[in-house]
Amino acid sequence: MVRFGTRRYGTLRNAFRLSLTAIAFAAFACAPHMARTPAYDVLIRSGTIYDGSGGAPFVGEVAIKGDRIVYVGPHADGDAVRTIEAKGKAVAPGFINMLSWANESLLVDGRGQSDLRQGVTLEVMGEGSSMGPLNDEMKRLAEQRQTDIKYEIDWTTLGQYLEKLEAQGVSLNVASFVGAGTARAHELGEGDVQPTGAQLKRMRGLVRQAMEEGAMGVGSSLIYAPDTYARTPELIALADEAGKCGGMYISHMRSEGDHVLQAVDELIAISRKAYAPAEIYHLKAAGRPNWSKLPEMLARIDAARAKGQRITADMYLYEAGATGLDAAMPTWVQAGGLEEWIKRLKDPKIRKRVIAEMRNPHTSWENLYLHAGADGTLFLGFKSDRLKPLTGKRLSEVAKMRGTSPEDTIIDLVIEDNSRVGVAYFLMSEENIAKEVRLPYVSFGSDEAASAPEGVFLKSSSHPRAYGNVARLLGKYVRDEKRLTLQDAIRKLTSLPASNLALHDRGALKQGYYADVVVFDPATIRDHATYEKPQTFATGVSEVFVNGTEALGDGEPTGAHSGRVVRGRAWTGWPDGGCRKSSAEWSWTTP
Repeated sequence: MVRFGTRRYGTLRNAFRLSLTAIAFAAFACAPHMARTPAYDVLIRSGTIYDGSGGAPFVGEVAIKGDRIVYVGPHADGDAVRTIEAKGKAVAPGFINMLSWANESLLVDGRGQSDLRQGVTLEVMGEGSSMGPLNDEMKRLAEQRQTDIKYEIDWTTLGQYLEKLEAQGVSLNVASFVGAGTARAHELGEGDVQPTGAQLKRMRGLVRQAMEEGAMGVGSSLIYAPDTYARTPELIALADEAGKCGGMYISHMRSEGDHVLQAVDELIAISRKAYAPAEIYHLKAAGRPNWSKLPEMLARIDAARAKGQRITADMYLYEAGATGLDAAMPTWVQAGGLEEWIKRLKDPKIRKRVIAEMRNPHTSWENLYLHAGADGTLFLGFKSDRLKPLTGKRLSEVAKMRGTSPEDTIIDLVIEDNSRVGVAYFLMSEENIAKEVRLPYVSFGSDEAASAPEGVFLKSSSHPRAYGNVARLLGKYVRDEKRLTLQDAIRKLTSLPASNLALHDRGALKQGYYADVVVFDPATIRDHATYEKPQTFATGVSEVFVNGTEALGDGEPTGAHSGRVVRGRAWTGWPDGGCRKSSAEWSWTTP
């Protein structure tokens, strides 16, 4: 287990604060005749309150007692154990990261600093693959393929993984979709095969089990093997099961580039036939030839919404995406998993065929390398210590160093690293990003881990979105460019995703809601992470409370284990939990 400590100054300061709080409690307990018991644990006063609804802000106070908000308004009667003066600052609900890859990072550092320091209080995971359900072979392969972060897989179901995080101690709340690809691999392995009726029934059962353990819905990631081998009817069946359990279908669509319009149509059709809400992961038109397709994409989404379908989306705010070199090769060569993929690449005849397809602009699979080019492909992480010095270099540079073509270099690196190799592809238009950020149904997700510039995380690089996605929204797009108002941006970070997920008592500053609260300075909040120096914290957030416990104080993590598992509506622990016979038995609001 890797352990991390806060900086000495922050540790001493937090310890001093906790000591003062303890002394205050002792004083009240031992001398009741001298002072009455405080009405609140925490009182945040004189701040500008953005309650998450998108309505006009107002100057007022927020009071916390235990893990709940007990007052939101102009003035709270009574005193508090601790009072925070927030004059000139914004007070908002904790922010929701709709696409988090903190699955592994939280296992070794539960503070989730890159997100916590931006005001994030909930990590939502499960893009296509999830940390359960697993069988023995899946566990073996997952441990064998681990890169920098090492951990023992001592759980089997998704619910067990989430409970492990909570028991181990995390500062942020955690939630997850169940991966459609995970259910597929559980029953079919990683090959390009189609399920029998019996196998599909078992896959549906795995989705139902995960939903009853608290999953938010089912997620797919359809440009990657083995997920890409799933045909539309299979996805409809799994989305139908999620819908019966009060969840949604969320997808990295089958294409975000050349075939993006067909991919949007497929997602809408899955949603309609499964009678389940659907969300598009990281909405984009990827590759310069496809930038002009954005208006038609949005028109198709608007048309579905006008007919009553609940179609939403999330996004990150950068021109580059980040994934692996598997997104540079045809998916047929990857059938059977990483080991079979590498074995095939060593065959000269197959290698020649793969290179020809990598250079072909008219393929059915998603070729991110072709759209980004060698200059637009940036290396972020390698498994091999020998290759780690290439981190931060462009593919064009590495190919020149090696005296090989970019395509040969890609293949050689996958073989040598025995991994998919982490890369960033520069694919998107800033003009399109500025349009998408204003869409009323779009929330935000980092599509990254929650890490820190220390320890094991320094072994590889990162995409700057891990450290700056939220701060970039509030600084660049709200304050500097005025693309949207601060109250609307906060709505899209809080109540919108909470509504999409049908969360209980979260996503707003309301009496009785869980006390997930962030205090930040709208005038100074800013992202500092760049592609050259991506592991740089954002600034401007001073306090973050998670379930009423201070996880960030004066801009520094307290190390508190304040996070909890946030579960979906079918969780059998709820009084009205469990799945239904039809998705129509669940009520949904339309954002």
